[in-house]
Amino acid sequence: MLQNTNVKSVEHVVIRFSGDSGDGMQLAGNIFSNVSAGEGNQISTFPDYPAEIRAPQGSLSGVSGFQVNLGHAVHTPGDEADVLVAMNPAALKTNLKFLKSNGIIICDSDTFRPADLKKAEYTTDDPIKELGIDRRRVMLVPMTELVKHTLEGSGLDQKAMLKCKNMFALGLICWLFERPLDSVLSKLKAKFAKKPAIYEANAKVIRAGWDCGHNTHSYMPTYRVETESVAPGVYTDVNGNTATAWGLIMASEKSGRPLFLGSYPITPATDILHELAKRKDLGVKACQMEDEIAGVCSAIGASYAGHLAVTSTSGPGLALKSEGIGLAVMAELPLVIIDVQRGGPSTGLPTKTEQTDLMQALYGRNGESPICVLAAVSPTDCFGMAFEAARIAIEHMTPVILLTDAFIANGSSAWRIPDESEFPEIRPPYVSDEQLAEGWRPYKRFGENFVRAWAMPGTKGAMHRVGGLEKDFETSVISNDGANHALMIETRRQKIASIAKDVPNLTIAGDKEADTILVGWGGTYGHLYTAMEELNANGHPVALAQFRYINPMPLNAISDLSRFKRIIVAELNTGQFADYLQMHMPGREILRINKVEGQPFLVKEIVDGVIKYMDEK
Repeated sequence: MLQNTNVKSVEHVVIRFSGDSGDGMQLAGNIFSNVSAGEGNQISTFPDYPAEIRAPQGSLSGVSGFQVNLGHAVHTPGDEADVLVAMNPAALKTNLKFLKSNGIIICDSDTFRPADLKKAEYTTDDPIKELGIDRRRVMLVPMTELVKHTLEGSGLDQKAMLKCKNMFALGLICWLFERPLDSVLSKLKAKFAKKPAIYEANAKVIRAGWDCGHNTHSYMPTYRVETESVAPGVYTDVNGNTATAWGLIMASEKSGRPLFLGSYPITPATDILHELAKRKDLGVKACQMEDEIAGVCSAIGASYAGHLAVTSTSGPGLALKSEGIGLAVMAELPLVIIDVQRGGPSTGLPTKTEQTDLMQALYGRNGESPICVLAAVSPTDCFGMAFEAARIAIEHMTPVILLTDAFIANGSSAWRIPDESEFPEIRPPYVSDEQLAEGWRPYKRFGENFVRAWAMPGTKGAMHRVGGLEKDFETSVISNDGANHALMIETRRQKIASIAKDVPNLTIAGDKEADTILVGWGGTYGHLYTAMEELNANGHPVALAQFRYINPMPLNAISDLSRFKRIIVAELNTGQFADYLQMHMPGREILRINKVEGQPFLVKEIVDGVIKYMDEK
């Protein structure tokens, strides 16, 4: 076989797969991403699902996309794609705006029939000309017919054959970017381990796609994506929901407490329930409850019984859980609440991303119910922050809300699987024999962190009640005394505030001597970091602070931010964190870059926003 000599080396490249929601674009993109991570590339992915459950086939509203950026120094899925795979005319039309002006397009030319063009709302019979695309950068491949020919005699009917078409596109992309087919086939074999005939069909189609690129598109360059030195270890790609589930399992191991998840399915958080339901081998109990309220209440009961208790949801479910969370605040029981934020309100854009639940997480409960709020900044960071949420919940005997979002929950990054020794032991504040001998009461405080002891049911001498009614500070019996109520409210507030002594300082990246600091929180980190690097490289000095610990904030946060003359908060809402920061920095003007379109930031949007503020006198 001849070797292609038209090879270009690139530092990173962005590929976008697009087609109908039933075309398997997510599977093709995930396999390609996983193989690339195994090759030593950093990756960042962005699955862009349609909000409709099942839009008409071939329609503009039913297009599903999957974008991956791979190479080194990769922090975002990329603003624009270098290569667009469009499985039908609707995918081409809706995704062309995400392609660079000189990008390559790969299309299934068999779908350019009059009926397909009509459904995609074209006005002519030539979509390439109608969209103003340079034909020299388009690979028109009759994928449908080639797949049928490849699988002729396989015993599969036509419908089953066409389900393999995504693998033809994957094979073609693997040729274009010199991905090893052996690794791809290994991933595919694992997926279809119980369906060998389906595996064989898809394997034949992948090879056919690779051969098609090699034999008929030699005029197109292939690309070699540079890798970089990485720490030794086992690497894979992982999405945020899976990493969250695994982080909770690690916390269970390190705390010695069995893990319980009480949850109700809701997009985009359901995969956490799915992943934990698989882990009975690790002692995980995952219960799909009848509704959101039952989800949080079952977790509270499990916490009282001595479990590491978790409930997962998205914004609408967080609202329904609010009274239950208030009960956990009053009972002072450890509880982790995972909120995978999505577009809202109500059902909103269930597959799209936003950061619009922050104020709900901070204040969305009746009465004075202070709570610890954390946020993960990337798909891989979901592992560490889920572990951290569990650690704080247990060691400080409090509910903790961990905010992720649809972008990092569904998106993935290359991840080195950590060693257990890299994470600290979690030390539950069990009631001790000495405390029991001294006359223990359930709300008696120990130490400077105002934490009460955790008594496992069945502990001799530790029979007790907790609940939502106010208790006496000294005796722990029910109390309606106003002065005692004020004392208990202040005690619970101080308990949350004291967590600040137990979290790392806020780190400042970029140019620490700059006048301007860009501030973000949660899943916008990759875009803000890339924007910060681009601004500094182009002569616009800027620093960056990304918050993981929101309530309480790190002890150094306000003092370090105060050193900068210009503070710009960028977030995917209308300014919730900026308002929160303004409360802690009265008299300071907090500038804002906001977006609420159900899509993550483009790096360009942040760069342009910062430069605009810098140019203002």
